[in-house]
Amino acid sequence: MHTWLHIGLGSFHRAHQAFYLNQYRAKVAQDWRLVGGNIRPDAERTVQGINAQGGRYTLMTVAPNGTAQYHTITSIEHCIPFEADGKSLMEQGAAADTAIISFTVTEAGYYLRPDLHLDLEAPAVADDLAGKSLTIYGAIAGILALRKQANAPKVTLLCCDNVRENGTKFHHALCDYLQAKGQADLIAYLEANCTCPNTMVDRITPRPAETLSADIKKATGIEDCVPVMSEEFIQWVVEDKFAAARPALEQVGVEFVSSVMPYEDAKLRILNASHSALAFAGTLAGKNFVYECAQDEAICKIAYDYVTCNVIPCLKAKSPNGQHPLNLEQYRDVVLERFKNSFIKDTLQRITQDSLSKVNTFILPTLQDSWHLGRKADETLKVCAYYYKFLQLWHAGKVPFEYQDSTFDPQKWHELLSQDNAPELFAQCSDLFGTLSAEPSFVKALQSAIAQLN
Repeated sequence: MHTWLHIGLGSFHRAHQAFYLNQYRAKVAQDWRLVGGNIRPDAERTVQGINAQGGRYTLMTVAPNGTAQYHTITSIEHCIPFEADGKSLMEQGAAADTAIISFTVTEAGYYLRPDLHLDLEAPAVADDLAGKSLTIYGAIAGILALRKQANAPKVTLLCCDNVRENGTKFHHALCDYLQAKGQADLIAYLEANCTCPNTMVDRITPRPAETLSADIKKATGIEDCVPVMSEEFIQWVVEDKFAAARPALEQVGVEFVSSVMPYEDAKLRILNASHSALAFAGTLAGKNFVYECAQDEAICKIAYDYVTCNVIPCLKAKSPNGQHPLNLEQYRDVVLERFKNSFIKDTLQRITQDSLSKVNTFILPTLQDSWHLGRKADETLKVCAYYYKFLQLWHAGKVPFEYQDSTFDPQKWHELLSQDNAPELFAQCSDLFGTLSAEPSFVKALQSAIAQLN
């Protein structure tokens, strides 16, 4: 029996990776099991609930026409209760039968600077460097140290977050962490015994509604204290670069490819960036859910024009002979249609969470490509202008929900947004716009886009 340890036991993992492994166990073989754990204490209710139910929970998937299916998921055999020192999590990660360690810690959980190196001054990273284990780097470093000591077999480190070239960037940031920690021996061990494949994951998974347990019981008679729900659509594209054994997930729909880049680039720029565009504009328009924004013709047009006028031309320009492996126009239409699913109550609060990292990760690449290719970026600038207006609404205390952003310094942004030249200072923010923030033509263009929304 092989063990797959997953760190970050949130709704997405339970609707995506755990679902795929559940399908594998049902249709192919039962030679793999999942063990879940966390590096934060905020999901203990889920941990306790899954353990109390013997690893069993219900996944409700909903199609755009409202048709619901109920899947009993049993692939997570056990959940490790949170410990501040991560001892039990690390011991499981170091076990000889653990062949894959995957993680979903959100985009902001990687603490990457604009130059893509690890931000060693981020409080959570600094705490880990001082001896704690509250970031993915501290947890994985602890696991590698134990594996090295035990002479454990090779292991795959599998990032499953919406970060471009996520495996490559995680590998580089982990090396930054180990270097700062003075653990050059673990860098050598990492290079010799681990791989970090790039992945692209996709399945819209809102936070479970408070009524979900009652709704599932009414529909199925099943008592479940920790159910999860998602859309019917699911996709997973993985670079086939595993250090050790892996389940044959291609038999249940996972795509293993030599390069994930074209798929993830299209997904992050089209789906994730459009999600943010709808959320910024929708919050300003008084909406509460993504489907309300996508069904609003004027708001949906913001995302449609952004993809059509800026993203697709850039992606094609970067592709060999202008031919992208995906039908980008069709992909755009499928994505926007998925967003209109009124049975997926995905809140704008969830989508706007960690927007600082999302703008930098999902939207900035299209701006950079447009500038370097000499193409217009009017529609992308408009999306950034909506984020500025969203922040102004937050600054005025008028966002109807708590804006949560783990890399966001509220005092700094309140001060910036109070200035007479706030649009200029916003455009010059390197955390959002990287090196473009120092280019006068970009700063001027973004200021103009902001002015046009006033």
